[in-house]
Amino acid sequence: MATTRHAHTVWEGNLLEGKGVVSLDSSGLGSYDVSWPARSEAANGKTSPEELIAAAHSSCFSMALSHALAGGGTIATRLETKADVTFQPGEGITGIHLTVVGEVPGLDEAGFVAAAEGAKKNCPVSQALTGTTITLSASLA
Repeated sequence: MATTRHAHTVWEGNLLEGKGVVSLDSSGLGSYDVSWPARSEAANGKTSPEELIAAAHSSCFSMALSHALAGGGTIATRLETKADVTFQPGEGITGIHLTVVGEVPGLDEAGFVAAAEGAKKNCPVSQALTGTTITLSASLA
């Protein structure tokens, strides 16, 4: 069954001096301030499209890796995934780096790295973001 999630943003003003609020409508988890300075300089308590992409990518990748490991007969005790999304003003998103550290009893480092590479390729968010370079560092704890 297909699912559709919803968010919306209300923006006021021009790009450089304006501001907005992005709301996570499907979950109702909250609304978050966004601005150009938060995107291109320091966050200063605001979010950015890149941070939201990083959240989506790290959670999707973790789910894909967990599923792949279980399919291979090993269950992860813990996966900690960080996604770093780099934004260059004037160029756009120039890359995404995923870092995952896992606790997977019964699996060696090579097997974990192979599963992580597969998850990077097959995660739906990775597939949606094929227009950018996605790199990966994977290791067992």
